[in-house]
Amino acid sequence: MYLKKNDGPAYVTLPNGQKFTRSDLPERTTKRWVASRKATVILGVETGLITMSEACELYGLSQDEFDEWHRAIKQYGFGALKATKLKSYRQP
Repeated sequence: MYLKKNDGPAYVTLPNGQKFTRSDLPERTTKRWVASRKATVILGVETGLITMSEACELYGLSQDEFDEWHRAIKQYGFGALKATKLKSYRQP
């Protein structure tokens, strides 16, 4: 069995003591982006588990889309990532 060596850490420890690994990230083939999957990708980048460019390449995201998710979660919290709440959090 061959294991691919990834750049970066194998896992990171979150502030609550939980280990966060690459296997906790969404599948590469993800097509339906629910808020929890978006938040997991943002967490992976913020903790240094993956880079932003790696996340965009893995999931087929544009730089703008990733930045929008990041801005929404920083400014308004997890609820802003829900597709049903977009109108509530958009700037006029």
